[in-house]
Amino acid sequence: MSSLQCWQQLFGQSLSPLTPVHHPALQKHHLSLSIKRDDLLHPSISGNKWRKLKYVLRQAVSDRATGLLSFGGAWSNHLHALAAAGHALGLPTIGMVRGEPEYATNPTLSDARAWGMTLEFVDRQTYRRRHDSDFLADIARRHPGFYLIPEGGSCPLALPGMAELWQTLPPCDELLVPVASGGTLAGLLSARPAGTRITGYAVLKGKEWLSGTICDLFAPAATDNGWQLRLEHHGGGYAKCSATDRQAIAGLSSTLGVPLEPVYSGKAMLGLFRDIEAGFYPPGSRLVFVHTGGLQGARAQISAKRSGQAK
Repeated sequence: MSSLQCWQQLFGQSLSPLTPVHHPALQKHHLSLSIKRDDLLHPSISGNKWRKLKYVLRQAVSDRATGLLSFGGAWSNHLHALAAAGHALGLPTIGMVRGEPEYATNPTLSDARAWGMTLEFVDRQTYRRRHDSDFLADIARRHPGFYLIPEGGSCPLALPGMAELWQTLPPCDELLVPVASGGTLAGLLSARPAGTRITGYAVLKGKEWLSGTICDLFAPAATDNGWQLRLEHHGGGYAKCSATDRQAIAGLSSTLGVPLEPVYSGKAMLGLFRDIEAGFYPPGSRLVFVHTGGLQGARAQISAKRSGQAK
């Protein structure tokens, strides 16, 4: 089977269920909420990672890349998904990992290594250079023929895969989505229906730069009034979540009947319900929340906490 045929087999369908959910707060504030279960898109390449990598990897296949290289932390959903996709496509993968080599045995990176990914660990100072042209040029020289993909897969080619999500959604007043590197929200904005507003729940401290990153990825976002960022619900920063918030997320997961993790969708869902209780959304609003996956990362973090490696 050719690489293009493998790509078509891997990304041929984008079906994930839309699940209406119930919660006393929804009834109290006269709201309806459905969850787009993109966490069920693929067993190993779930959620927004599947959508953001779709056309990036088609370009890599078309360019006859000899391999794929990208960046991420020790519990990176992106690197996990890229390793699985590279394995399926028959392409070698390299992950530039922020952290120490001892993280190689955590569940995320163990899966990645099992799929053939080579891990290169770098310190935090070096990792900050991942956007520098000279640093990327040096990586390209060391790994000739490898297709370089930005952290999180957020780049212009990620946008059309995210835009396709709208084709499977019903009309709604508000589309709600977790936001980290910005590519997911930028892609959704690129095809936003006129009658739907997008609210992004930042899961990291992004007040100073996140809006700019989204506008860099999709320039018309700068003059589009149909979206907003909720910056108050990051819980202290990326991958940080207090014991109280973890308990609240677990309670939401049980009540809604949907698995949630405390880094992306769980943190965003908690922020959503705090906003609902505060009356942020007008009565009668039809809300759709995009579950962007990330459940494997929660598994990895639990393991790290048990071993004392979590940071």
